[in-house]
Amino acid sequence: MLDRELGAMLDREPGATLDPDQGWNLSLAGCGFSSVYYLGALSCFLDRVPQLVHGASRICGASSGCLVAAAVTVGIPLHGFCADVLDLARTARTRPLGVLHPAFGLLRRVRDALLDKLPADAHLRASGRLCVSLTRLADGRNLLVSQFDSREELVQVLLCSCFFPVYCGFVPPSYRGELFLDGALSNNLPLSEQRNTITMAPFRGESDICPKDDSFNPVQVHCCSLSVQVSSRNLHRICTSFLPPSVQNLAEICHSGYVDALRFLGAQGLITAPLPQPLSLEQPEPDQEPGQEPGRDPDLEPVHVLLSGLKPQLEPITAGCGPKGRGEPPGQLPESAVCSLQGGS
Repeated sequence: MLDRELGAMLDREPGATLDPDQGWNLSLAGCGFSSVYYLGALSCFLDRVPQLVHGASRICGASSGCLVAAAVTVGIPLHGFCADVLDLARTARTRPLGVLHPAFGLLRRVRDALLDKLPADAHLRASGRLCVSLTRLADGRNLLVSQFDSREELVQVLLCSCFFPVYCGFVPPSYRGELFLDGALSNNLPLSEQRNTITMAPFRGESDICPKDDSFNPVQVHCCSLSVQVSSRNLHRICTSFLPPSVQNLAEICHSGYVDALRFLGAQGLITAPLPQPLSLEQPEPDQEPGQEPGRDPDLEPVHVLLSGLKPQLEPITAGCGPKGRGEPPGQLPESAVCSLQGGS
């Protein structure tokens, strides 16, 4: 019954509804360090309408988007993924050349994280549900992979989808004897051509869930299945994807993902919620309150300041905003988002 209700509400065209027997998909665009945007968006889904995630037929992704998709598909907690992104960004910012420093080894760090966190049966959980976009080096054609024979093959496919030339190195990884590049170079939103696919991207454009800026520019750039509006803010977002931002900026991106997903659910009639106000980080740091943990990581202090202002803003927004007809109590900031932004693992 809930599947049919969701299918009817996620109407993409006048008079058209999703076929509940066919299901729906989630598609996450590649976006580098900005992938924390998906932590906020998916936390909102899991908090408000978890069936949108648990009931999805396919969870697709390219580049860093496929890493989030894989984490959701095999059951890795979102806060664990976010903690890895925060640690990666902080480590990169200590290097003179950041990610491009010869000793940094971005792809090696991603591989180590995957081997550490993926369960032994990850390939069985992912097969048939996770869809990863790859770009074949030989001819530049796109390949969508959704069947994995082993855990090692799953890891290799994810690494292939994340390999951006020069940025990640000069020798691309291989999958079944062929060399592959970043999936975003040929198809950055897998299955976006299907009307039953919910698309997400941290860039203002035509994706179902994306930032909403105050200014509007009708000029759009369509490339590799992704539509991005031409604006200075989007240019900054693209730079942020490649150049590791501060923890404060990552927290802001995560917050944006939650709010944009909340707006999407409200527009689809899955919840009833007023439009949230934008979060401002231009505020003085509050004094330490009694009982505050002494000696906590000073690098994460901007996040603690952010959270102190974030909870009061989200609580009135999400009050009474549970899924329609469920009568859930007033919402709270998702535990996964709070935990990860506070540096929990």
